[in-house]
Amino acid sequence: MAGGGPGTEPGLGGFADFMAVHQAALLRLAHALTGDPHDAWDLTQETFARLGERWDGRRPDVPEAWVRTVMVRLNIDRVRRLRRELPLLGGADRGQPVQQVGAVDVWLVEALATLTPRQRTALALRYVEDLDVRGIAERMGCSEGTVKSQLSRGTQRLREHARDHADHHAGHLPAVPGPARREEANR
Repeated sequence: MAGGGPGTEPGLGGFADFMAVHQAALLRLAHALTGDPHDAWDLTQETFARLGERWDGRRPDVPEAWVRTVMVRLNIDRVRRLRRELPLLGGADRGQPVQQVGAVDVWLVEALATLTPRQRTALALRYVEDLDVRGIAERMGCSEGTVKSQLSRGTQRLREHARDHADHHAGHLPAVPGPARREEANR
C-alpha cells in the first residue's frame, strides 16, 4: 500500500465513508456527554482526528466501538482539564442560558451538568447508546461494579434535581428513567 495518512487517496474513501455514516450518531453521543452543541462538535472532530491517525496501517478491528470508546475517554479528559482550569464551572452559572435540546427538557440539561464526568458518561452510554453494564464498563475502562455505582449515583442525583426543579417551579415531577425502580418498590 503506497502513501499512508488519512489525507491520501488510498485510505481516504473508507475513512470519509465511515465519517459520513457515523457522524450523526457520534454527534448525539457527544452532545449527551458534553451537554453543549459546540463542545459536542469539537469532541466529535477530535475523535475523528484520532481515528484518522490510525485508519491506515493500525486501523482498529471494530472502528465503531473503538471510536466511541475514544470519544468517552476524550470527554472524561476534557472535563477533568476544564475543572482544573475553571474551578467554578461545575455548579456555577456560566453566563449562558441553558438551551433546550430537541425534546429534552431544560431541567434535564441543567441536571446533567451537575453530574460528575463518570456519572454523565455512564448514563449517556446507558440511555443514548443503549449499552448494558458490561458494555459501559468496557468503554469506560472500569469494572462493572463501578458502572453500577455511577449509574445509581447519577440517577439519584437526577432525581434530586428533578425534585428541586418541581419544588421551585410548582410543576409536575419529571420522570427520571433508571435502574432505581427497585428502590422505589422497597419504600
